[in-house]
Amino acid sequence: MNDYDALRDYLKKQSVPELVLSFGEIEEIIGRALPRAAQRASWWDSLRSPQEKMPQREACLEAGYVATRMPDGQSVRFRRTKTK
Repeated sequence: MNDYDALRDYLKKQSVPELVLSFGEIEEIIGRALPRAAQRASWWDSLRSPQEKMPQREACLEAGYVATRMPDGQSVRFRRTKTK
């Protein structure tokens, strides 16, 4: 189990093709504070370095979503990659 399994499980339950969650909402879902690195867009970008395995990226991909940090620097867009 990794720290982002709860995020994966939350995303798997969603039926919308796209949603935006604030960092605060993500922290509530995972039950802990996000690391400072989460403020960097590259930390979330599921497609940027697919060979570089990172738990938050893997959780999103396993749920069928790709993540992109929003320009506000305080939220993340999750966009579905496959149909349920």
